[in-house]
Amino acid sequence: MKFIKKLFKWLMALLAIIIIALYIFDYEYILRGVKVVYFTGHKTAFIDDYPYFENDTIKKGDTVDEWPIHKNYNSVQPTEKLSTVNKDWGTIAYVIIKNDSIWFETYYDGFNAASKTNSFSMAKSITSALLGKAIMDGYIKNLDQPLSDFYPQYNYAKTTVGDLSSMASGLDWVEHYTSPFSVTARANYDDDLAETILNQKVVKTPGESFEYLSGSTQLLGMVLKKATGKTLSNYLSESFWKPMGAANDAYWQVDDEDNQLAKAFCCIASNARDFARFGKLYKDNGKWNGKQLLDSAFVKKSITPRFKESPEYGYGWWLKNVGDKHFFMMRGHLGQYVIVEPEDNVIIVRLGHKKSPDQGIGKFTNDITVYIEEAYKMMNK
Repeated sequence: MKFIKKLFKWLMALLAIIIIALYIFDYEYILRGVKVVYFTGHKTAFIDDYPYFENDTIKKGDTVDEWPIHKNYNSVQPTEKLSTVNKDWGTIAYVIIKNDSIWFETYYDGFNAASKTNSFSMAKSITSALLGKAIMDGYIKNLDQPLSDFYPQYNYAKTTVGDLSSMASGLDWVEHYTSPFSVTARANYDDDLAETILNQKVVKTPGESFEYLSGSTQLLGMVLKKATGKTLSNYLSESFWKPMGAANDAYWQVDDEDNQLAKAFCCIASNARDFARFGKLYKDNGKWNGKQLLDSAFVKKSITPRFKESPEYGYGWWLKNVGDKHFFMMRGHLGQYVIVEPEDNVIIVRLGHKKSPDQGIGKFTNDITVYIEEAYKMMNK
């Protein structure tokens, strides 16, 4: 018994030393990560984690533009394969929008059409849309405007706002989702996101090649906040959420209640129907109900590869061919997707707890193809 008490005291002393060391060496954000993830029974970030963070509200307008319900709504059952993968990969929402009407939708695990879940990196596409809007509104000159116009400490680099959007910033950033000591983890859990980002240096020639870095989009978000003089949540609300008639308020995670800097690289909490509006907006070349919310040339550029060597990415949007069809999409950690085939006038939304096992940063996992192929099998019945 004495041995157990002595061991317990030593363990508590060791824990105290570790905690003090984390604060001394500026790694206290790890404690927040442990509290949010492991103390809630998870092993990684999870889709309904937004209540554990500070959030800024993306306000909806007074008028809701409801999605029309297709005349053949839910008339076809999911394929056997789709039912299996939805269960195995923890899908919570699967929606097919055909000719701008909801043709099929299903929800799982207690979630419904209004449930909010974390978009993760789908927010990058939305942040890029805000760049296009800021150019349209005259806050930013064009895609070639230098980053140093907004942050003079980068005057040694030639990085442009377009480089930030197209993942060609040249930043010294390591995209790592499992190490608690990675800059990606720090950005997600730290209470001073600006300090973390501005410590990143441009170490590669910008504008020459694609390299998926969350820091690029976060820096873009900071540029947008400085250029517009508005929080990203407010600018998103007035630019898109209200004009597109979103049905629900959404939340954008911020680093701290005092700083109120939105995590532009991730973390908008909303639902499948409202996320799908961005798919429709880009499918329709920036128009919503006849009003040009986003310049059509910017939309076209966004869904066209910037670099021949990297046909999978444009400006904030992913691009993928399946068979003879050409899709562009928003993608987020754990398999959050808004997938668009403009020629067929089809939008597929999938939200859920995990992807297929063949995971890799910046790579298309097999689940994407499965969600597309099974949707088309259903529509072709």
